[in-house]
Amino acid sequence: MSISVDWSELQPELIESIAKKLKVHKDYVRFRAVCSNWRKSTSKTPKHLPCQLPWLMLPQTNNQNRQSHLRAFFSLSDNKTYRLSLPEASNIRRRCGSSHGWLVILEETPAVFLINPLTRVKHHLPPLSSFPNVTKFNFYDIGREYTLKTSEGDAYTCSLKEMRDSFIKKVVFSSSPSDSDSDYFALAILNQTGDLAYCKKGDSFWKFIDNAQSYCEDAVYHKGCFYAVSKYGTIAVCDVSRALPNVSFIQTPLQVGGDMQYLVSLDDELLLVTRYLELGFDVDQHQLDIFYKTTEFRVYKLVLNGPKWESLSKLDEWALFVGENSSMAFRASDFQGCKGNQIYFTDDYSEWNYDGANGDHDLGVYDLEDGCVVGLPCYPRKFYNGRRWPPPIWVTPSLH
Repeated sequence: MSISVDWSELQPELIESIAKKLKVHKDYVRFRAVCSNWRKSTSKTPKHLPCQLPWLMLPQTNNQNRQSHLRAFFSLSDNKTYRLSLPEASNIRRRCGSSHGWLVILEETPAVFLINPLTRVKHHLPPLSSFPNVTKFNFYDIGREYTLKTSEGDAYTCSLKEMRDSFIKKVVFSSSPSDSDSDYFALAILNQTGDLAYCKKGDSFWKFIDNAQSYCEDAVYHKGCFYAVSKYGTIAVCDVSRALPNVSFIQTPLQVGGDMQYLVSLDDELLLVTRYLELGFDVDQHQLDIFYKTTEFRVYKLVLNGPKWESLSKLDEWALFVGENSSMAFRASDFQGCKGNQIYFTDDYSEWNYDGANGDHDLGVYDLEDGCVVGLPCYPRKFYNGRRWPPPIWVTPSLH
């Protein structure tokens, strides 16, 4: 005799216990979609889910309206492209980083906000007009709305568009901004001056970190501090938890010759990733395109009892993701669609690096063992006819 079971009538405690066994975001979403009782018994923003393999946020294509609210995200794990409604990330706005599953968005106003693409939750950071080197903002002073001062004390003006496009290089977070029970810090790398500025959750203005200027290649939060790297691979360690930030330095042999530097936190270790580029030329239909392409990466591990950088010839099962995002490391064996000993990279040069070039976006996968660069399955060469802005960026899908 068979017994019929109404699964929708399971006790809330049992439903919650089962849900906490799930480790993949899409499985958790589908679990909650079974019925209203399962949905009510589980959290909309679960904290137990581990960090997921990044999605690649793609630029809009030629046939998409610039005002379109749909944005495409490619999942390496599924080898599928998902389209999300995200009008806040339209091409009339600019991203300046992704961190802990959140995008940082700038528009042609002083507003700086962050948004989770999956949950659509939105928070605000202090505005552009609150940076220490901005002395005046007047919305009606058309074309020169911002007045700024240089480190030498000279004054100059910027338009709304110039501030949106070139003032901030990248913003990274110490932890997820969705954590209502704890504070977080945001660190902004400024493009033109090389300054580092920070704010704490709830602050109304940004503050500079004195003595850390020019450590503006990349930054990562590691062991309770922000670590920032210079063009030559030297490190500034910035503890912003105090009333006045404490800055110390890690002097290491200079990494001369590399074009870009990244810092990656891998468990308890800190990695320095140096990216090498070469200039290329492409003649197509009597038009000369000048572009940059990545030819090599070199990886070093920081050995603190020196300190010194120890060159790594392999990453074993680890895969790195670098670009405009906060740099990340994942154990490839934990995920489908990802291989160890590889570096997944996107195009994150500032407009100053392009010199008006047109070619394709520079993104792909670098194999640390054989030194080969291959394209991503969603982005073969000439996938787009020329660059589409903003360029692709890695975003970790998060429901929290």
